[in-house]
Amino acid sequence: MSQCVVAALYKFVRIEDPETFRNNLFAFMEENEIRGTILIAYEGINGTVSGSRAHVDAFLNYLRADSRLADLEHKESYTDTCPFLRTKVRLKKEIVTLGVEGVDPNEVVGTYVDPKDWNDLISQEDVVLVDTRNDYEFQIGSFKEALNPDTTSFRQFPDYVKTHLDPSKVKKVAMFCTGGIRCEKATSYMKTQGFEEVYHLKGGILKYLEEVDPAESAWEGECFVFDDRVSVDHSLSPGEYDLCHACRMPISEEDKASELYVLGESCPFCHEKHSEEDRMRLRERQRQIELAKTRGERHLGSNLAKIREERRREKLLEKELQRKAQES
Repeated sequence: MSQCVVAALYKFVRIEDPETFRNNLFAFMEENEIRGTILIAYEGINGTVSGSRAHVDAFLNYLRADSRLADLEHKESYTDTCPFLRTKVRLKKEIVTLGVEGVDPNEVVGTYVDPKDWNDLISQEDVVLVDTRNDYEFQIGSFKEALNPDTTSFRQFPDYVKTHLDPSKVKKVAMFCTGGIRCEKATSYMKTQGFEEVYHLKGGILKYLEEVDPAESAWEGECFVFDDRVSVDHSLSPGEYDLCHACRMPISEEDKASELYVLGESCPFCHEKHSEEDRMRLRERQRQIELAKTRGERHLGSNLAKIREERRREKLLEKELQRKAQES
């Protein structure tokens, strides 16, 4: 069996007609059996997809045929089983949600640092190294000496900056994230807040792991990824973490050995947070997953109400984008 290619990509670029762009891209992905999720907004494109080598190459060529995306970069890894079951192309207000008006990496952004130069930068004594990812991502792996903003959402990052980082005292800031998109937007925000020297890892952790020799690496642990692999190691192979299917937190073998861990129902992170009604629903979902396994099928775990709500929101956003386009 040939390996499945997993491609992560993003680019901040002005897309004036995101709805048409979305519709054409979705049709191409469906036709070429590309699975995964792509987000489209006025500010650009972001997502991770998977498929065969030939289909992923066709997908990347399709995107780069658009002059706005001619220099689009991506990161690749490989797995025996494709981690995505569906094709989703969604319209969003932001391709990565910071929630601060006026922050636009298309207008102002920090200084990109190639992976080969990253170690030299972060080893400087006057550089403050900040992990822009969420706490659960930080806990399973990060760069040595990196600060953990202790956030559960990227929306909380501006509050962290205001509380812990003073532009009059912090002269050099280096930031990083999984694929580069969050830290790129974070550098744009930092520049608007008066920070002068702001750097970010080009291509993110995934590009660093791809290009830097493990013997020379400053990375410790594994890197959380937003698909069925849960995490990858320094070789970009699937890591040792699993996912709690009740709360979506990454869990180790030690966590699964806890008496608070029940497959599909709870883990040490969420055991106290579920009501009995929640537990009954989770038990039934796990039962359906096990039944699907006995039939040799992959259970989609779809929540019909959730899917309908997502579609409703997408339609409302499409109407809002159409209205703005007519007004401009």
